[in-house]
Amino acid sequence: MLRGILTVGGWTLVSRVLGFARDMLIAARLGAGPVADAFFVALRLPNLFRRLFGEGAFNAAFVPSFSGVLAAEGPETARDFAEQAFAGMILILGLLTIAGEVFMPQVMLGLAPGFAAIPAKFALAVTLSRLTFPYLLLICLAALVSGMLNGLDRFTAASASYVLFNVVTIAALLWLTPYMASAGHALAVGVAASGVAQLGVLLVAVRRVGMGLRLRRPRLTPQMRTLMRRMAPGLVGAGVTQLNLAVDVIIASLLPAGTVSVLYYADRVQQLPLGVIGTAVGTAMLPLLSRQVRTGEVQAAEDTQNRAIEYALFLTLPAALALMVAAGPIVGVLFGRGRFGHADVVLSAHALSAYALGLPAFVLVKVLAPGFFARGDTATPVKIGVGAVVLNLALNIAFMRPLQQMGPALATSLAAMVNLACLGIVLARRGHLRFDAALRRRAPRMLLAAVAMAAVLLGTRHMLAGALAERGMVRWLGLCALVAAGAASYFAALPLTGAYGARQALGLLARRRLRPAGGSAITPGTET
Repeated sequence: MLRGILTVGGWTLVSRVLGFARDMLIAARLGAGPVADAFFVALRLPNLFRRLFGEGAFNAAFVPSFSGVLAAEGPETARDFAEQAFAGMILILGLLTIAGEVFMPQVMLGLAPGFAAIPAKFALAVTLSRLTFPYLLLICLAALVSGMLNGLDRFTAASASYVLFNVVTIAALLWLTPYMASAGHALAVGVAASGVAQLGVLLVAVRRVGMGLRLRRPRLTPQMRTLMRRMAPGLVGAGVTQLNLAVDVIIASLLPAGTVSVLYYADRVQQLPLGVIGTAVGTAMLPLLSRQVRTGEVQAAEDTQNRAIEYALFLTLPAALALMVAAGPIVGVLFGRGRFGHADVVLSAHALSAYALGLPAFVLVKVLAPGFFARGDTATPVKIGVGAVVLNLALNIAFMRPLQQMGPALATSLAAMVNLACLGIVLARRGHLRFDAALRRRAPRMLLAAVAMAAVLLGTRHMLAGALAERGMVRWLGLCALVAAGAASYFAALPLTGAYGARQALGLLARRRLRPAGGSAITPGTET
């Protein structure tokens, strides 16, 4: 298991680094203009469906089923089950892809209605979306094959395949652009080509382990009915999340040109701590909490919940304040070059600050949700999530004119806070969430240490203003110095506020066990 975790984590880290390189290149070549807006909407569309049908809901249902069949009935029966699922996905998602290609103008009117006021931009978005939409089918099939490989304890190919998306799109932008109508067209073709590359690599990998998939006629077998029933709760939950993201795109399309782009770049920055912290803690917590609930270890389950909250706050409080204070330098150094000018940097930094406000809530939602899932309740988080979507839409409409590009980001953050509050209240009323003495003592002291860090960052940012405004390596060194000053000041403030001793704080940073006196422990995961 440790080897698998390290493999997945290593390749995911490589993918994230290449992803930032890709976005920096896109910012330099496309900036935050109409072509960039059209491309990001075209990219968002297949990703919405991919996350709905592919990686989340499908994998959650398919991987346990495949692993169970493999263990109980052997590889041949497991391969037969995988081939049934593969054929079913080709049929359903193939029809969806064809429908999307035919009705893309109508889809675009729903997803980005604001583009209709600029016919050329609308037409470009439709064209780019038709180029990217086949990625939906390809990447969902790739998710199935990845699930097979993970079920066989073969993690390298499944993890490395995600790197191909960034490699292929970067190559398309650099070398295909001169032969296309625009850089946006080259990127869109690169997205579809990356899907072909990912699926191809995974099919070769699964064939090498003796589980090569054959094309067959789709059939609604009892196994497929069971798989679809297991997918249903995940589809509903994923649909709520994706609807929330779609609302932001719809509102952004109604705002001035470039809003979709500046929101995309801001979201990319805040997704790094959100993905690393939220996913890691939530992933590590769910199986442990489920075992404790199943065996009636009430106190241990309560300790696990508290330690997960404590660990999330330990990392997200300083991350949120750091992103708010240093949003300008971060966006400027990462993306401020080429066609992504100073005005775009300022707008995107404002959006990043608004997203950062909700970062602790985004992460803690992932920490509290397992409290429901471990007890077999998947309906309550979905109901609360639907309410959060409605609130997000209402706040977006209220904020869109006075706050412009900050409106969708701030609306999303406030909706996440309400979502978190509702989850916490319901868990507390059911007796499943009680803050222990260790958490009540440490949480305010961690916040105080994070505020002290923010004050140091403000001063350091002022001192490094000249270096951060330079070009080339100088500003990268300035950003590294700013990050180092923030980290050092936070870890220096933790012992001073009494939150943790220096050795404890370093142990937490290394993701060792988080344990109160006499309590049980949780070891956060290592996903990045």
